[in-house]
Amino acid sequence: MNVFASLHADLCDRIAALVDAGRLPAGLATDAVTMEPPRDPSHGDMATNAAMALAKPAGMKPRDLAEILASELAALDAVARVDIAGPGFINITLTPAFWRARLDDMLGEGVGYGASAIGAGEKVNVEYVSANPTGPMHVGHCRGAVVGDALANLLDKAGYSVTREYYINDAGAQIDVLARSAYLRYCEARGRHIGAIPEGLYPGDYLVPVGQKLADIHGDAWLDQPETVWLEPVRRVATEAMMEMIRADLAALGVEHELFFSERDLHASGRVDRTIEWLKGEGLVYEGVLEPPKGKKPEDWEPRPQLLFKASQFGDDTDRPLKKSDGSATYFAADIAYHDDKFQRGFSHMVLVLGADHGGYAKRMEAAVKAVSGGQARLSIQFCQLVKLMRHGEPVKMSKRAGQFVTLREVVDEVGRDVVRFIMLTRKNDAPLDFDFAKALEQSRDNPVWYVQYAHARAHSAFARAAERHPDLDLSDAALRALDPAGLVEADELALVQRLAQWPRVVEQAARAHEPHRVAFYLYELAGDFHTLWNRGNDDPGRRFVLDDDAGLTAARLKLVRSVQTVIASGLAVLGVEPVDELT
Repeated sequence: MNVFASLHADLCDRIAALVDAGRLPAGLATDAVTMEPPRDPSHGDMATNAAMALAKPAGMKPRDLAEILASELAALDAVARVDIAGPGFINITLTPAFWRARLDDMLGEGVGYGASAIGAGEKVNVEYVSANPTGPMHVGHCRGAVVGDALANLLDKAGYSVTREYYINDAGAQIDVLARSAYLRYCEARGRHIGAIPEGLYPGDYLVPVGQKLADIHGDAWLDQPETVWLEPVRRVATEAMMEMIRADLAALGVEHELFFSERDLHASGRVDRTIEWLKGEGLVYEGVLEPPKGKKPEDWEPRPQLLFKASQFGDDTDRPLKKSDGSATYFAADIAYHDDKFQRGFSHMVLVLGADHGGYAKRMEAAVKAVSGGQARLSIQFCQLVKLMRHGEPVKMSKRAGQFVTLREVVDEVGRDVVRFIMLTRKNDAPLDFDFAKALEQSRDNPVWYVQYAHARAHSAFARAAERHPDLDLSDAALRALDPAGLVEADELALVQRLAQWPRVVEQAARAHEPHRVAFYLYELAGDFHTLWNRGNDDPGRRFVLDDDAGLTAARLKLVRSVQTVIASGLAVLGVEPVDELT
């Protein structure tokens, strides 16, 4: 239950009733009416702009309309007090009984609490990672993988039908470079001295097993043979080996895609050529000459006629070439065909998670999606900024295995999957992120993943203590749900309930904004509220969750504690992080 949406619906119903009764004019649209937490918590639990939003169309002064609406809201059972502020803002305070009843929602739904139906089953394609299959995943891929996976989880919880997709860039020059690099390792495996890896090839030793596999299968057959003999089969074997490595790296991070889509197959099926022909038929391409790039003109740039897509007609800064000088399709042409394929598969809602180095990619792809879908599909591109790896504030050295970077697997192996996933979501994806190995394992409030996990573990320990002090007390979820927690009367206890009740709203807002980091922020704030309440019990024994001499109040407080556990587990599930009952 989203309490804000529920009260908003109640208010809209009251406005409609006032219209029916002739107290307000017909035709009042409530689209601009909001129900939000007030900026100042001392003003109440919720605030609405209804009087301000409806005063002009209703032909009334905001304050006068606010008086009418306040009277209607005050009649609701859940409302304890309604106040009018300024020219007509309405602040609402809800009854303690209403907030205590929300604990039943949490315990009744369990980890599923917070799920929403706002997605209404709409199909959403979330494409993320999509790294070139030329080596192991690095830490930059790691951030995109976590952001994409958490966003997919978030959209799923908000009621969308989500497909997680990986686009395999297995066509083009980089795959030929991979094949040549693997061939060099094949020669090495057959006893040839290869010396230093030539510049332009991939130097990491992750290709040594690929070379050995080729040597085991083909022996000396390809030694001293021209590239035309071995390039294609080596390319195929090397690409498969890299994708196997990438899948294993992603699995270590807890990431699984439902669909892997091959760029090579896209070309082989003729889909790219058909898409270009379709664009021609729609009058969306032409032969033209592009202006030189802004800034320094590349040495190889020449003003030559090209087949251009009318990207500027759909919001791009310039038109874009679809064919290279050799007549083959550009990468952009393949990207258009790929997103057209997504649209044909029924995805009118597409999300694409990319690295910061693709910053210039957004407008052209948004234009392409508009063109191939006739404006029926929307594309949301989320850019992930760089991750700076450090140890005690000092930069981390490159990986010997990868040759040029620190691998995803090295990071996961050192600090653990859950730590990596949570920390990658402690900043908005388009903001740079510092990842310090030492701080990631620190047990302090400055380490957000530990702080949240500690709250869950503390909650678990409260139940263990209660079982010792009150062995006859039924602390099952069913028993706790049936319990009336009227003993929860302290202001900070009710404030914690209110924080818990915000979770469904957080899910909906984060899903609409495509911002999974909001979940991590919320969990950190929730953990802080719980730790503060726990620590008050350390200072005042009467405020403890488990009271040796009061089983009834203990049970009421443990109903709150169980709800904290439930919501933390629900939020961590969105992030792809396992809750823990004990910390070592």
